[in-house]
Amino acid sequence: MSYPQPLTPEEKLADAKKELSLPPIVVICGSTRFMTEMTEADLRETKAGKIVVKPGFDMKAPHELWSDPAEAGALKVRLGELHRAKIRLADEVLVVGDYIGDSTRAEIAYARSLGKPVGFTHPEVDPDA
Repeated sequence: MSYPQPLTPEEKLADAKKELSLPPIVVICGSTRFMTEMTEADLRETKAGKIVVKPGFDMKAPHELWSDPAEAGALKVRLGELHRAKIRLADEVLVVGDYIGDSTRAEIAYARSLGKPVGFTHPEVDPDA
């Protein structure tokens, strides 16, 4: 006699999104030097009826929350973990900007390893193109 396999966490999340009738969730990735472009992409994706998640702020801009180098280093690690969680939550990824650095390249690889579709505002920078 065969028994049904328990659902994976990913399957449970997909089922919950369907049950809640959630619209598609897109996560915006890219260098924080493109924060203005990310805001524009957020507007366009929201207008298209999607829930948008993206980086919340730019650590390259001075701010008291990351003025201490030790605290800034720890915050950067936590933000990286948080962004990977956003990628896991999302149904799709949109990479913004005409430059792909190491962090964004790692985010793209992570998203693709999870089977997430990855789009680009500048397709020519796709590392796998």
